[in-house]
Amino acid sequence: GGIGELRGNGQFVRRSALNRCGGWNEQTITDDLDLTIRLHIDNWKINVLNFPAVAEEGVKTAIALWHQRNRWAEGGFQRYLDYWKAILKSPMPWPKKFDLIAFLIVQYILPAAAIPDLLITITQHQAPILTPLTGLALSLSLWGMVTGLIRVNTGKKFTFALGLNILAQTIRGMIYMMHWFIIIPSVSLRMALRPKRLKWVKTVHLGEHLSAEV
Repeated sequence: GGIGELRGNGQFVRRSALNRCGGWNEQTITDDLDLTIRLHIDNWKINVLNFPAVAEEGVKTAIALWHQRNRWAEGGFQRYLDYWKAILKSPMPWPKKFDLIAFLIVQYILPAAAIPDLLITITQHQAPILTPLTGLALSLSLWGMVTGLIRVNTGKKFTFALGLNILAQTIRGMIYMMHWFIIIPSVSLRMALRPKRLKWVKTVHLGEHLSAEV
């Protein structure tokens, strides 16, 4: 009953749903996230497949990761700015609206506010104001990673070694996800100071050479 999101590769969209929502949006750099909002506004449901047959290729360098995540952050944030009136007026069920607002706070607003909060803490020697919300966001991320790893290993005999492996992957994942606390504030500042640019930077992905050979 929450806000399921389309995720680029491996997504299937009904033609009737696409037609009712006005087709693909050429004025966005993340058409999957943009269409997600319009589908929910039109009261469509998005189902999630836990074990898809299509995998996602990761980018190969830190610079490529920077460009990719900047694009994701900008497009993800922009859809709220583009459709906030439609979201409030739509017949979307309240659980979905609550989920949408909660995701906006945790994914975009909180990371953007975390840096100023940290600077104030250091300079003013005060306790961080956003500690409860930051703790909640990190706890949700931690829970999601552990749940996902357990789901992936469903059917395997749970052993001490498997438990340690899940713990190690969760810690690595949490450290890796910290890059959002750099990406989101920088993207938010750029969007506040510059007009909408729709700048898309091509990124090389791991496994791309295999596709070329085929």
